[in-house]
Amino acid sequence: MEVEVKLRLADADAHRRLTALLSPFHAVTHRQQNLFFDGAASELSARRAVLRLRFYNGDERCVVSLKAKAVLVDGVSRVEEDEEDMDPRVGLDCVAEPGKLGAVESRVLGRVKEEFGVVDPENGFVGLGGFGNVRSVYDWKGLKLEVDETKFAFGTLYEIECESADPEGAKRLLEDFLKENGIDYSYSTASKFAIFRAGKLP
Repeated sequence: MEVEVKLRLADADAHRRLTALLSPFHAVTHRQQNLFFDGAASELSARRAVLRLRFYNGDERCVVSLKAKAVLVDGVSRVEEDEEDMDPRVGLDCVAEPGKLGAVESRVLGRVKEEFGVVDPENGFVGLGGFGNVRSVYDWKGLKLEVDETKFAFGTLYEIECESADPEGAKRLLEDFLKENGIDYSYSTASKFAIFRAGKLP
């Protein structure tokens, strides 16, 4: 179970001010491309599951992940997540031809076939499209903060994510910091994938 605090920043100015304040704690920045897939008969979406390929910095790294049973309440997200690395070249082939996912040797994709019944080896998967994200990672007060600038075709979303075993404590610390510095924020109400599928910012 992945448990994360998710706080939405009001606008580009809030994002700019936050990243300036956090700059002494900067660890790394990832340029991500997130691409999503479903079964040809919507086997995954019908059961609130999401299959994603995430590429880092072009084709430097590729991670396949399966998320299910997501719940987002008061800025705290809980979701079942399983992920593993995939050869980026194989991942790019699957983006070009989603049907190839059915032939990839992968524990995560094996689960998709077994648990969700996506079994057609050539026509079992369809691509849903995706979006780009610039993720700046900061090591701050014992927390790993991920500050996202997510570019959808219909607008840009700014968000802080922080995975924590004590989400309420992490949320309090973050909220106090944002309030002290006059940075406008709100609790995130939908996952990035849900926003992508809705076709509009919340």
